[in-house]
Amino acid sequence: MALSQFRSRKKPSGGTYKKFRKKRKLDLGREPAFTKVGPQKIKLMRTRGGNLKLRMLSAEYANVLDENKKYQKVKIRTVLETPANKHYARRNIITKGTIIDTEIGKARVTSRPGQDGTINAVLVERKK
Repeated sequence: MALSQFRSRKKPSGGTYKKFRKKRKLDLGREPAFTKVGPQKIKLMRTRGGNLKLRMLSAEYANVLDENKKYQKVKIRTVLETPANKHYARRNIITKGTIIDTEIGKARVTSRPGQDGTINAVLVERKK
């Protein structure tokens, strides 16, 4: 089943829009990557115009920016909370805005791992 990112068929009033064309390849959407905590796995995706997207399927490390404005490669322990979906934290799924528990403390993810292929984060609370 292909996912479509086509306009909704419903009008704000509740009526339906008349179809003005069939589905096109440019309307195609894809299943979400659901990046998990685990050994690193990346999948290459060809996108429109022949460009590439890196889909991170699982990750073990994150690039964390600390209070000294220095990046550190830090091991991810678990996912604490996610603004995207409350059930993602239980399943250890990482999205943008997710609060992750790392070796040096809590960090907030600033990248989109399902599309960027990396996990960049900012340290929120240092471990004591």
